Amino acid sequence: MKRIYILIVGISILSISCKKNIDLYPLNNVAVDNFYKNAAEVQTALSGCYAGLRNTLIEEWQMTELRSDNSIMGNAASGSVPNREKSDLDLFIPATSLTAVYTYWSANYTNIRNINLVLNSLALDYDSTSGKLVKSTSTVTITDAEFKELSAQAAFLRAYHYFNLVRLFGGVFLIHEPFIGSQALDAININRSSASSVYKLILADLEYAAANGVSSSYSTFATSNAGNNLGKVNAWTAKALLAKVLLTLNRKIEASTVLTDIITSSGYGLITSGLTPYADVFSVNNEMNREILFAVRYKAGGLGLGSPWPNTFAPELSGTAVVNGDGDGFNTGTIELENSYATADNRKAFTLGIWSTGNNRRVYPKKHITPVTLLDDGESDWPVIRYADVILMQAEAKGYSPESIALINQTRARAGLSAAPLTLVNVPTPQRFADSLAMERRLEFAFENVRWFDLLRYKTTLPEITEDAVARIKSHYAFMYPSHYGRYPTPVPSLAVIQGYVTNNKLLLPIPQREIDNNSKIVIPQNPGY
Repeated sequence: MKRIYILIVGISILSISCKKNIDLYPLNNVAVDNFYKNAAEVQTALSGCYAGLRNTLIEEWQMTELRSDNSIMGNAASGSVPNREKSDLDLFIPATSLTAVYTYWSANYTNIRNINLVLNSLALDYDSTSGKLVKSTSTVTITDAEFKELSAQAAFLRAYHYFNLVRLFGGVFLIHEPFIGSQALDAININRSSASSVYKLILADLEYAAANGVSSSYSTFATSNAGNNLGKVNAWTAKALLAKVLLTLNRKIEASTVLTDIITSSGYGLITSGLTPYADVFSVNNEMNREILFAVRYKAGGLGLGSPWPNTFAPELSGTAVVNGDGDGFNTGTIELENSYATADNRKAFTLGIWSTGNNRRVYPKKHITPVTLLDDGESDWPVIRYADVILMQAEAKGYSPESIALINQTRARAGLSAAPLTLVNVPTPQRFADSLAMERRLEFAFENVRWFDLLRYKTTLPEITEDAVARIKSHYAFMYPSHYGRYPTPVPSLAVIQGYVTNNKLLLPIPQREIDNNSKIVIPQNPGY
């Protein structure tokens, strides 16, 4: 059964269809002091926090895939303001007032506020001195088991938001308690924290969630209480994100220990059976399968819960050839990515669609396009953490070794490349290993908002890699210049000019100018280069 919680004026109305637990965003003006009194009400509020993930995801592809070597703006010659803004993101010259950046920033902080309200009602706060979450006396009527499960989910969701923010913006505003009523004025006295302080909170949240979340194996909760649990955060979800945070901080030994625990004890694993195992991971008939540790969930059917991605990513002016209602043409795949797949790699046909009319040929993210009856009302979930990520992170954490090569070969075999396994013979050096692992992750997670964060991380975790993030994007510009960047509106920028836009400073996005201009109490520093 697919269970839908629809929140209207703070009341949970249960609607039943099939297969998926998903929630609408709650109203923000609920009187908090009169609402979170028991476990059911906390769960209702937490359901709204899960729904808030969809708001942040709307712009995330622009912050990640578009700035990587996977994606471009489809129409290089377009002069429209929305298209030019996206092209500016692609070129690493976004204005500090860019709408999409502020919208993404605001959506994250809105949901952080809602999560903080949940944690506040449970009297669970972050102690920056100890770097731990500390519980005091709560007025909520709740059992110990309910407290642990609900607070672990909330802690994970807060860490998820801050992890994305700190990687994209650097040090951000570290808000770990709600500002209610007159307290809201106190918020303007909070300046940006250091990235290290933000990571300290992230680690505290994830360590708490890993220790207190539901720790039964995938098969246990998938079969015993699927309607209530599938899609919710558990201990394994938290451990997987914790491992990625540790890896990002170059704490490889600690990351590997956590990943080993997931691999040996979680019950999650690769889908390898069937005619199309890679495609089956994303099938709307196989949602929250044993490979999906966490996903942002959607539900079609005119409920306001559907995925916008089929229409957002389908080629512009393709009519009904790709999806009902035409497409916006965003997140266009690069020829460079298309050429990176081996002929035998079955991920290519599922990940990339090709639409041609006349001289117009577009590569689009077929992975996210499923049939829709209504515009922007798709069914498929958006995977955030997959088991494939777990085993490839383990290869990254352990470094150049036969064990790591064997881990990479697991996803390659599933992709139909078992006849050409990686070995110490064809991967004879740490540099070849780093390049091979980076390519495997690129092909495995294309258009899942992973590639950009990977490129940022490799400078420390895979220092032997041939190209760091800056060099990789410059090479991407060179490859795509004849077919795309060299066709920008007059005056056409030279390749040297656009390559010069990419610097280490520009790997971070600008702090939204509205945050700086609207604060008359303190000076908020902008990121260097903007």
